[in-house]
Amino acid sequence: MFTGIIQSVGRIAAIEGGGQDIRLRIETGKLPLDSVALGDSIATSGVCLTVTELPGDGYWADVSPETLSLTTLGQKSVGDAVNLEPSLTLNTPLGGHLVSGHVDGVGRIDSIVEDARFWRVSVEAPANLARYIAVKGSICVDGTSLTVNQVTGPRFELTIIPQTWDETVFSEYAVGSAVNLEVDVIARYLERLMQYDQVDTDSSAS
Repeated sequence: MFTGIIQSVGRIAAIEGGGQDIRLRIETGKLPLDSVALGDSIATSGVCLTVTELPGDGYWADVSPETLSLTTLGQKSVGDAVNLEPSLTLNTPLGGHLVSGHVDGVGRIDSIVEDARFWRVSVEAPANLARYIAVKGSICVDGTSLTVNQVTGPRFELTIIPQTWDETVFSEYAVGSAVNLEVDVIARYLERLMQYDQVDTDSSAS
């Protein structure tokens, strides 16, 4: 699990393989690696990846066909920036919201408008995810925990503060940029509970 509070912006240093699966080497920048061990999880632009090698200035991770099909990692190139967050511990402050690192789908940046010292960013989500996105609810964009300000159909708007703009990959986005989206896990569980309630109701009626 993660919190959605980005601790460093890293860079993709190498990509091996292709087609069905790939290996990524991530340079981690200012992210400390002294407490990271093989087998640990690091959210890489919102994708939970397992550390397989630690070359000293970063880590290697394998990316499965399933992950490539559901995230932006297969579209990345050497030099691209990625948000980084190690998995939370019992001592980690929960400054964002509970994030699993399991991406639900890929959205697109629809607009970026500077507003005083802030930025208003509109994102278009896949149609099947729109029902999970609510005003003042939480959303994870490339691993960053954010609050939804407005929702219009499949589009939702975010207000990005200077700290988030400077310390994440938001400053590198352009209109059309693809982003990993993870909806609030609470919304997922509520939907599942309601589905079971409906099954029980239908069974009782019959």
